[in-house]
Amino acid sequence: MVSFKSFALLTVFSALATAVPVRREVPQEHSHESILRKVRTTLFLNNPDNIQDPVFSLLGDAAAKAGAGKITDLACFQQAVADQAFTNAKAKNDVDGMVNALIFRAIERNTGGVGVKSAICTQTAKNPEVAALTQHQDPASDGAAATNKAITLELAKQIAKIGGNPLDALKSGTFAPGNKNDNTGKGNSCDDANDAEGCIFTQNLLVPDATEAEIQAAVAGVSSNSGSATSTDDADCPDETVTVTVTSAAA
Repeated sequence: MVSFKSFALLTVFSALATAVPVRREVPQEHSHESILRKVRTTLFLNNPDNIQDPVFSLLGDAAAKAGAGKITDLACFQQAVADQAFTNAKAKNDVDGMVNALIFRAIERNTGGVGVKSAICTQTAKNPEVAALTQHQDPASDGAAATNKAITLELAKQIAKIGGNPLDALKSGTFAPGNKNDNTGKGNSCDDANDAEGCIFTQNLLVPDATEAEIQAAVAGVSSNSGSATSTDDADCPDETVTVTVTSAAA
């Protein structure tokens, strides 16, 4: 039986599929599917901004606004999802949920083409761990290698502070750089909502931003403030089974 939420999401994307096509990078919002699913579950524990699904926050503005709920600054949509998911996980002393919220915050967001950077949020998140982060940029964009490495190292520090495994920061990484002159927007990405692990992992497409040694060096001396928090690893709530698929017809 199709739930109202599933029907609503499918209706939205049916409308996007028939919209006038605009140039965009080939979809990759489901590349880190396991992270997306865990954040979806945690976000929906308490969703005061009525966000329709976290996947919308990984889209370009034209498509993202359809699922943004009360969020009006779309450059901060991804941060808002991560911030609320982190808050919900923290309330449950769920380290795994907090870690996945932080990883989600750092995942690359879709843009209008290969080599195009996504806008940076200028608002401050409620949780300092989320506020310390921003999203990966297209690997073909100017300065992306250094930018994305810095993001991953900062993510590792924030994960370590909450008692998680800092090496999990490497999961936020993105793809090999595409060709800026490729007008198809294909890049080197993948997008598969049915791959529960995430096609960037199962197809071995993730390019690590840093080495394990660099991660360990970055977190040396970082103290965990996790207190009594524990990793539930989905013990309390199963992942949502809603499948959200985005066509290439909208940015």
